[in-house]
Amino acid sequence: MIEQLATPGVYVTEVDGFSSSVMAVPTGIPVFLGYTAVASKVNYPLRISSLSEYISNFGAAPHIEYDYQSNTQATPPYQTNKAAPAFGLYFSLELFFNNGGGVCYVLSLGTYDEVIAAGAFSKDAYTNALPIAADCAEADLLVMPDAVYLGQQDWVSVSQLALQSCEQSQHIMCVLDVHNGYLPADGTAQDPITDGTDSGGFYQIGGLGEEFNKYGVSYYPWLNTNIVSLSDIDYSWISSATLPLLVADLNLEAQTLFPPDSSGTSSLKLNSYLAIVNLLTQAGDTVAVRQRHQSLVAMSPLYQSCMNNIATSVNLLPPAAAMAGVYARNDHTFGVFQSPANTTIINAVSPVVAINDQEQAALNTPLNGMAVNAIRTFPNYGLLVWGARTMAGNSDDWRYISVRRTVIMLQQSIKAALQTLVFQPNDSETWSSVNAMISNFLTAQWKVGALIGAKASDAYSVSVGLGSTMTAQDILDGVMNVTVKLALVHPAEFIVLTFQQQMQTS
Repeated sequence: MIEQLATPGVYVTEVDGFSSSVMAVPTGIPVFLGYTAVASKVNYPLRISSLSEYISNFGAAPHIEYDYQSNTQATPPYQTNKAAPAFGLYFSLELFFNNGGGVCYVLSLGTYDEVIAAGAFSKDAYTNALPIAADCAEADLLVMPDAVYLGQQDWVSVSQLALQSCEQSQHIMCVLDVHNGYLPADGTAQDPITDGTDSGGFYQIGGLGEEFNKYGVSYYPWLNTNIVSLSDIDYSWISSATLPLLVADLNLEAQTLFPPDSSGTSSLKLNSYLAIVNLLTQAGDTVAVRQRHQSLVAMSPLYQSCMNNIATSVNLLPPAAAMAGVYARNDHTFGVFQSPANTTIINAVSPVVAINDQEQAALNTPLNGMAVNAIRTFPNYGLLVWGARTMAGNSDDWRYISVRRTVIMLQQSIKAALQTLVFQPNDSETWSSVNAMISNFLTAQWKVGALIGAKASDAYSVSVGLGSTMTAQDILDGVMNVTVKLALVHPAEFIVLTFQQQMQTS
């Protein structure tokens, strides 16, 4: 309104014809916690959008060394050497980006060298970092690729703290990897899900109860991937402590590969082979190492098997980071209300453990409700994510991932929009504006399929005002209560076909 007009003339007044709008917040943005080659800022979430950007800020992939074993049938074939242990963040980020992930945050817990110098992964690093990660405003997923390398009890404590931090933030969901998730869930003491008991293994993290489990989701088993190519591997991936064992086995193999002739004389090929083998424990530049490696690949089945075992070991990865990429891909393709299931995982060759229907039933609907989503292989379909539940499986409200994530998106979108109304008059004009903002936004969400109902009024309701959601005392106290009720889309997890014969009618 123009006040105190004193000069004759024409005055123009612009009046807003529409209320402010609510914009949907982006989804499928994880914050990754793990160890990096370089850590200029520890416990600081840095926003990146590609692997090259990660390398620019945090350095390259770790150099992992494995302990060689003869005739191993274990899973994984080789264990990492303590002098250069496995670090999962770099390879997990590759899985994330390759599966459709875009923007993410990386929070470095420290450097590879610091872990190697300490001799073990630290639970305290997660204790300090998790509240910071959960406060990352744009992120809606939390992934901890290196947490599976903690001891069992430390992993339990870290997982509990992660779930609690997510509940306190109310805008982020934790995607957990199962500790030792490459082992079969067979009910033995090595079972990573139950530890052979009703409350052991993975279920130990249920100590916080349903209140926090509704912000958690997990997947089993780990994945055989092709992230690291066999062509990128050579004998430098074998620890110096066990490399002499490989040399000894290769020397024994030489007797079979190059038997002496009738006169008992060693062949030139044998001498050349032994000369290369005996150079393995000696230093050499990159070119020399590669030449020795290629020569042995061409001549030695044992050496080929060793390289394949290294490739299998390094490519055995937990699935949480890949699933974060699947979430992002699903959100961009369909929407956050679509369950991130019945889809494949790029770069995943196979699940480490094969699961049948009976075994999945125990994972999907356990008595304690802490569902673990299965990753399975089906004939004619290949590898599929075959589960869509949170760890609050006994909750009718928060049983499904899509429901939990949709509500987070709606809550955070409306919350961000209402920030502009803080300190506005708590009167009918403001209430009408709030109602219109939220209603317009939810109508748009109903139209794209996030809410269900024959008409918009069936899909949601918004209430705000004196006598409805507030008392006179609330207004005196400066409190504006807004109630939003939603009819959310739930996935068709079980499709039942019923067939019945009927009498002939014509």
